[in-house]
Amino acid sequence: MSGQADLTVLLQTLRPVLHDEPYGYGLVPAGQPAPGPVFARVDEAEGTTLIAPLAGLAGWGVAFTGEWARISLSVHSDLAAVGLTAAIATALAGAGISANVVAGYFHDHVFVPWAARDRAMAALKDLADV
Repeated sequence: MSGQADLTVLLQTLRPVLHDEPYGYGLVPAGQPAPGPVFARVDEAEGTTLIAPLAGLAGWGVAFTGEWARISLSVHSDLAAVGLTAAIATALAGAGISANVVAGYFHDHVFVPWAARDRAMAALKDLADV
């Protein structure tokens, strides 16, 4: 089940959805299991990054950095699509917003600073109007 690969169609059908709770990037020692449900986990030699709602991280006693908004792109993008991440990053950078993209099988999820979430949504919607 492959997704959309045509960049023009991807951009026209982004349909970004802003989640209503802040997320954080937490760190636990390498190999340690997540203390609860997380959105994503990245295992690295230095430790394991957990991306989860702030309430979960704080409740588990996991130190976290920043307060991030999760924006999910509703379009089913092909993992091999060329240019989508670059277009998103360029639009957000043009608005002075940092972004961290996590690709799922069906959708991409963009994490932006919580305070910039509304501006990020506007930039992504403008990108879809191109």
